[in-house]
Amino acid sequence: IKSGGEWISSLALESTASVVAGVAEVAAIGLPDRKWGERPCLVVVARPGATAGAVEAAIRAEIDDGIAGGRLSKWSAPERILFVEALPKTSVGKLDKKALRASLATQ
Repeated sequence: IKSGGEWISSLALESTASVVAGVAEVAAIGLPDRKWGERPCLVVVARPGATAGAVEAAIRAEIDDGIAGGRLSKWSAPERILFVEALPKTSVGKLDKKALRASLATQ
């Protein structure tokens, strides 16, 4: 993800968010932004019984800890955290980030 000329690791964002108890699956993608070119967005599948509000708050707290601890850059904090029922997969079972970006770029 390239935002304002700075590279943001989608893997680092996904690793940080995936440790949150209510997260079943997560994908970090870059969405178009007029000012920065792209901005990071997390797309999350919550575990059954987890509420989106609580999971989002926990993810944001984990990312803030990562920024404070120097593991993440301050510009890597996603502006949007979206919740979906399932993430698109390729024929071999990998996350299909291209399809995910295409479906969310117009929102």
